[in-house]
Amino acid sequence: QVQLVESGGGLVQAGGSLRLSCAASGRTFSSYAMGWFRQAPGKEREFVAAISWSGGNTYYADSVKGRFTISRDNAKNTVYLQMNSLKPEDTAVYYCAAHLSWSPEDVIPSPSEYDYWGQGTQVTVSS
Repeated sequence: QVQLVESGGGLVQAGGSLRLSCAASGRTFSSYAMGWFRQAPGKEREFVAAISWSGGNTYYADSVKGRFTISRDNAKNTVYLQMNSLKPEDTAVYYCAAHLSWSPEDVIPSPSEYDYWGQGTQVTVSS
């Protein structure tokens, strides 16, 4: 069982930056591939970024590539999402998710493959 708690959301002007954190409980965090997703009002949840449990592989949605960076610290049971050059269209509730993976290099873009989800943190980007 893994519990995920996101933090770091807030209100920021366009062009600004935020860093989201996702703290995980449990002793096997390093066996979980992690992902960030977001959901804007009236829209479906969409993939943002994923990282393998080794941290060696990452994968990004085209809409955030070059602006967002996903990373993890397995010693701290935490995954991060550094968001730079934010745009109003990045406004959404951001969720982290965990997928138990047998491969240290798997990155998982599909939300249906994730086993655990956090409660979400709101990110609002003003123009």
